[in-house]
Amino acid sequence: MTDEVDSVMGGVKMGVNVDIKRSDGRIHSAVVSGINVESKSVTVEWFEKGETKGKEIELEQILGLNQELAPSSYDTANVLPSKKYVPRPSLSVVTKAAPGGGLPKRNPGRHTNVITTNGLNKEQRLQTQSSSKLPQNKQGNFDSMPPPKQVPSLLPETASKPSKVAAVQGGNRRSSNVVKEVEKLKENRDKRRVQQAQTVEGQEHLRNKDTGNPNWEFLQMILEYKEDLECTPLQDGDPIADHRITVCIRKRPMNQKEVKKKEVDVVTVPTKDNITIHEPKSKVDLTKYLVNQQFRFDCAFDENASNELVYKYTARSLVQSIFEGGMATCFAYGQTGSGKTHTMGGEFHGKTQDSNNGIYAFATIDVFKLLKSTKYKNDNLVVSCSYFEIYSGKVFDLLSGKTKLRVMEDGKQQVVVVGLTETEVDSVEDVLKLITNGNNLRTSGQTSANAHSSRSHAVFQIILRQNTRKKPLYGKFSLIDLAGNERGADTNSANRQTRMEGAEINKSLLALKECIRALGRKGAHLPFRASKLTQVLRDSFVGD
Repeated sequence: MTDEVDSVMGGVKMGVNVDIKRSDGRIHSAVVSGINVESKSVTVEWFEKGETKGKEIELEQILGLNQELAPSSYDTANVLPSKKYVPRPSLSVVTKAAPGGGLPKRNPGRHTNVITTNGLNKEQRLQTQSSSKLPQNKQGNFDSMPPPKQVPSLLPETASKPSKVAAVQGGNRRSSNVVKEVEKLKENRDKRRVQQAQTVEGQEHLRNKDTGNPNWEFLQMILEYKEDLECTPLQDGDPIADHRITVCIRKRPMNQKEVKKKEVDVVTVPTKDNITIHEPKSKVDLTKYLVNQQFRFDCAFDENASNELVYKYTARSLVQSIFEGGMATCFAYGQTGSGKTHTMGGEFHGKTQDSNNGIYAFATIDVFKLLKSTKYKNDNLVVSCSYFEIYSGKVFDLLSGKTKLRVMEDGKQQVVVVGLTETEVDSVEDVLKLITNGNNLRTSGQTSANAHSSRSHAVFQIILRQNTRKKPLYGKFSLIDLAGNERGADTNSANRQTRMEGAEINKSLLALKECIRALGRKGAHLPFRASKLTQVLRDSFVGD
């Protein structure tokens, strides 16, 4: 290792005195205090004006001024001739007698060493001129001075030019670390500016594609996300899962009000059991980005799914259970305006509702099919229907002119709706007529989210009874169109009645949530007395 250092650094070692050249052209002596073999540089220190100073110098510059320290393999062809620093001896020149009779002397602390082209410094040239001008008898007044050392003269001009060019090229080959860092920063800054210009140009192009859309950035992010997404939505023919509790979700299409405001569709249904919610967000520096949150359900329906497809994968299997003596319940839950009444009761044409293509109608059709099938036609069963609503904690019968009813418990702790109309039906047409009459009496109102919002929980029940004198209960299927839950922020501008309705709706939905949660934990207490809704549906929760 030492041989390798000597082959590069030569005689330049720690503590060695070397001549250095300052940036103002001065040449003076300094001591080597550090050596860097990798960068081929030397750190030197010297004492000046009462302070210790230092700097880092390229090795080539040191060897150019101190050729006696160069290694044996050093190429001196590309180095300028050495300009050895020759210390000038003290010199006093008598120019004129001082008024006091003494001879003025030059200050030795302000000596300079200027090398001229003829090889003599300035003071030597002055001495020669003074000697030639003074008389012979006055030349002896000068102090004795040894002859100056000869300074090697420069090479001819034609020979010095190539070596100067070579020295500059050698210095440029190894720029200092600071210069390299500055160049690197400049290069990165140029690249960053080019990228920013391209981004601005792309954003301007996208903005021009949908002029006037305030959410065009988020819309473009969602479209780019969907391009890399393989969507396989639920289709008719996929297997149907059989669970004790099944939770499905349906995406509704954007309504005319949202399209007019140019709002963004932030829900994607990529698979039959997953949905993705695109949440637009902004960073502190106002940079917009997208958070894609995944949610899993038993079934997920996109905006193109029909009511029949929704019924097939949600409520159809429950119809079979009531013919086996079960108590089945199907809830339509969601925010106001999300399409619950559309799914349960049927499509709307203006303000009129077509009851032929809702889950009520599809369930009734399957009930009569199973009733006439060979498996159950000998069970001597009859079908009856009841339809009532729960509004602000009160129960009203929708099949008898909206009569107010009472909910009570009998001696066997069975919940009974006193006075509820239960009508026997013989065909699907009879059921659809009851549904239409009940929908016309149902309480509705206008909210900020929906102009025709259902403000009550509608409970439509298909009841199977044995055709005997007492007609005992055999099975019951409760189809419930819940009122839409609302945020308090959405009802700030509403009147007092609307706010009270929203509070009562949210209270009953909270009680329903607690009952469903307890139903998922086997053996847990069911708090069905917390609201009228859960109290009426007690037999669906308990099963007796």
